[in-house]
Amino acid sequence: MVKPRPYNFSAGPAAIPEEVLQQAADEMLDWHGSGMSVMEMSHRGPQFESIIAQAEADLRELLQIPDDYAVLFMQGGAIAENAIIPLNLSRGAKADYVVTGSWSQKSQLEARKYCDVHLSASAHDDQGYGSIPDNAAWSIRPDAQYLHVCTNETIDGVEFHFVPDSHGVPLVADMSSHLLSRRIDVSRYACIYGGAQKNIGPAGLTLVIIRRDLLGHALPHCPSAFDYAVVAANHSMFNTPPTYAIYIAGLVLQWIKRQRFEGLSGLAAVESRNIAKAHLLYDALDASELYETRVARDCRSRMNVPFHLRDTALNAAFLQGAEGAGLLQLKGHKSVGGMRASIYNAMPLEGVRALVDYLKDFEKRHG
Repeated sequence: MVKPRPYNFSAGPAAIPEEVLQQAADEMLDWHGSGMSVMEMSHRGPQFESIIAQAEADLRELLQIPDDYAVLFMQGGAIAENAIIPLNLSRGAKADYVVTGSWSQKSQLEARKYCDVHLSASAHDDQGYGSIPDNAAWSIRPDAQYLHVCTNETIDGVEFHFVPDSHGVPLVADMSSHLLSRRIDVSRYACIYGGAQKNIGPAGLTLVIIRRDLLGHALPHCPSAFDYAVVAANHSMFNTPPTYAIYIAGLVLQWIKRQRFEGLSGLAAVESRNIAKAHLLYDALDASELYETRVARDCRSRMNVPFHLRDTALNAAFLQGAEGAGLLQLKGHKSVGGMRASIYNAMPLEGVRALVDYLKDFEKRHG
């Protein structure tokens, strides 16, 4: 009898759908009769060219990306993009940032190396981050080259459930930890970027979706491999792209297209299931006297659910018991402590039910 896999609540690199892993394993030594693993293919050969073309086509279909947007497959993760964005978009002038958590804080600090950064709004208080400032109160400079937001804060569990009004300033969004977890209107953003290792595939791949009229303005000292215009002109092959990560991402995109939930299909089904998972977990936490959440209800993340035990002396026992129950990587980020359950696309509803059952059982025994 095959032992069931445990449920992996890692914030990233995160769980990948099991059927995708199985398909990758089946194709490891010989991709579609080519006699090669994808790891061994030339990125200039027809086999890989078909893989990357299909991945882009599927991404465009799922997100309904307009033709006047380029799709770039890059490397370096969102942390590298914190520098690449101002190198390409700031023109060495002004850029505005909204800080709603640890990642947007890192973004604005990095950007200061390349341009004049202004904080349009910050959600930091004595408790850390747990809200989004009223959009109407943001201080946005009309001559800023762009306004940057992080629409889902992986560490702090804060998610935008609205598209910010940027008052005509190009809107740039780090969507690393919820891209492809929900439907979005790409046309309302000037640039969207994110690391793939949450909902899309393995670490090593970064996606950038950018309006084409913003290409061609990189600062003179921007490395060629990070110049969006160069990358776009070379169809993401100016340098060797992360070929295997792109291949896995392509399989995940096809998996998303196959999803069905409550009469919905594709990304709509994924979004509906993610909403159901989040409601199930938050309802259990809200009903508890042992656990607490510290994020305002109107901006709770569907993807990353941080929570705390009111008695921190129970933390070690909680984590030990969770691992014994097949619930892995629930420890919170070191900067905020507590616990965190990341319930990305690949986390089935059954996994969240198993976590809720454990939460209730642990509270009965220790509450």
